[in-house]
Amino acid sequence: MTIRRLPETIVNQIAAGEVIERPASAVKELVENAIDAGARRVDVVLRDGGRSLIAVTDDGSGMTAEELGLAVERHATSKLPDNDLTHIATLGFRGEALPSIGSVSRLSIASRIAGSDGWQIRVEGGRVHEVQPAPLTAGTRVEVRDLFYATPARLKFLKTERTEMDHAVDTVQRLAMAHPAISFTIGDGERERFASAATEDLGGSEDALLRRLSDVMGRDFADNALAIDAEREGVRLTGHAGLPTLNRNTTKHQYLFVNGRPVRDRLLTGAVRGAYQDFLARGRHPLVALFVEIDPELVDVNVHPAKAEVRFRDPGVVRGLIVGGLRHALAAAGHRASTTVADAALGAFRPGGAPGLPPAGYGGDSGGGRGFGRGFGGGPVPQGLAEAAAQYFAPQDQANGVAIPGLGSAPAAAALEPDAASPDADYPLGAAQAQLHETYIVSQTSSGLVIVDQHAAHERLVYERMKAALANGGVARQGLLLPEVIDLDEAAAERLADRAEELAELGLVLEKFGTGAVVVREVPALLGQSDVAGLIRDLADDLSEIGAAHSLKERLDDVCGTMACHGSVRAGRRLNRDEMNALLREMEVTPHAGQCNHGRPTYVELNLADIERLFGRR
Repeated sequence: MTIRRLPETIVNQIAAGEVIERPASAVKELVENAIDAGARRVDVVLRDGGRSLIAVTDDGSGMTAEELGLAVERHATSKLPDNDLTHIATLGFRGEALPSIGSVSRLSIASRIAGSDGWQIRVEGGRVHEVQPAPLTAGTRVEVRDLFYATPARLKFLKTERTEMDHAVDTVQRLAMAHPAISFTIGDGERERFASAATEDLGGSEDALLRRLSDVMGRDFADNALAIDAEREGVRLTGHAGLPTLNRNTTKHQYLFVNGRPVRDRLLTGAVRGAYQDFLARGRHPLVALFVEIDPELVDVNVHPAKAEVRFRDPGVVRGLIVGGLRHALAAAGHRASTTVADAALGAFRPGGAPGLPPAGYGGDSGGGRGFGRGFGGGPVPQGLAEAAAQYFAPQDQANGVAIPGLGSAPAAAALEPDAASPDADYPLGAAQAQLHETYIVSQTSSGLVIVDQHAAHERLVYERMKAALANGGVARQGLLLPEVIDLDEAAAERLADRAEELAELGLVLEKFGTGAVVVREVPALLGQSDVAGLIRDLADDLSEIGAAHSLKERLDDVCGTMACHGSVRAGRRLNRDEMNALLREMEVTPHAGQCNHGRPTYVELNLADIERLFGRR
């Protein structure tokens, strides 16, 4: 076949396919135009998921009759005054959206500049009609009817009405998060799916932005969000990030913006994952809303048809800023855990079951989770309640000094009567009162009580101490009185022997011992009395996942986490009061002590007012 030039209508339809993939794509382009026009209110209506109608109304600057005629021509725009693609300061800039939409639908645009007449233009399947007068208040109204009627093949690939509507709502929400000074609504003409009023503080204060974020991400996020504000080499990072104990099983609630533009960029999502890798288990993801402000000349937004991806001139600076900013905020949060943990616990105590149980990933270790699965009202009394109460009121064994592996010595404490005031109750995590099921520590605070998972909490403490020791020159080692020989398969033994030097830096000294075995001569002193054989086998499994291409320093968090897990106080070990209080005091001064290395909460705090409501006292 000979080469020929395609008809203009086909060219426009091909271009439309790159820009307008589904109704949400059209919504995105039209709402971005409204924002660029200086609108303070944007209303969106979709019918049949956007198939039969998409209407976007704004109160922006409007267009003249001449501008309307140019607006539906390809590559006609008002957003590049100097024709400079290296300094893009608007959301749109290509001049492709309106002609692309008009080539695959029945498009109508009515617009009016304040103080002048209103005008309207129609485009049907790429055929442009003449501009005509139209009654309209100041602003612009765009109606897209019968989307993809001119390209039936594309219409067949659309999903259900609800799915398409969900995509459109998500698009509007992302733009609303980046522009809190603008009021947004989206619905089907009968019911609003999302509505968020413009914030009173048009300066975009932290509180105003957080209110807008909570409209999209929920009140739980607002209650458990950490403010982010960092700057490096002229690049600024602001926004909010959720505590690690507030997490989800998808990245749906990770919202990232560059110069007010919503993006889905692998560099940015990778930076978020790297910042939280110490705190979340695989398959769990944090909730974040992050805004990067950067000189437009240092970022290229013209690399994707939908402008969903960007390219940074110096990606290392941006990634380092995000990782550093998030980790600084998480460290400043100390031992704080999200309020959703307490809400879930209270829900479990309420009559009728446990509607508020935490999502998957919140479970404890092999002994975790007991005692939170059934309500007290309307059902049988949980087994062991009387024994737990007796233990609460029983005198506690005291010691002249306490040493928990990895914590050090705690001072002796006088015996406390149950009703005696304890100065420790003034501490954030209170004074230890009892140990339940040899797994959970119950402490009393000045305003309620705290339940601590002793294994999860101590695991985090050992982990943080190990990282601090590595940063300060190395982990102290403790020689075994009798070196321990561990039998493994040959491949696992080889993996460990190949990494012997790197493991020695972490305080673990081992060497090959015949065929399919290693001998361990020294272990990190922080681990105390640990299961050496179990630790070695787990490390061998870790090394098989890490592979030979990565050094242990690159995957230090995984290795330290495994070692800390084996060196921490196990569920099932009885602690006396001094040991429990020593654990609580150490948690209070240790960063990230609100969650273990796998993202599970280490404690639940219940306020006295909430407890009283459970019993109808409030």
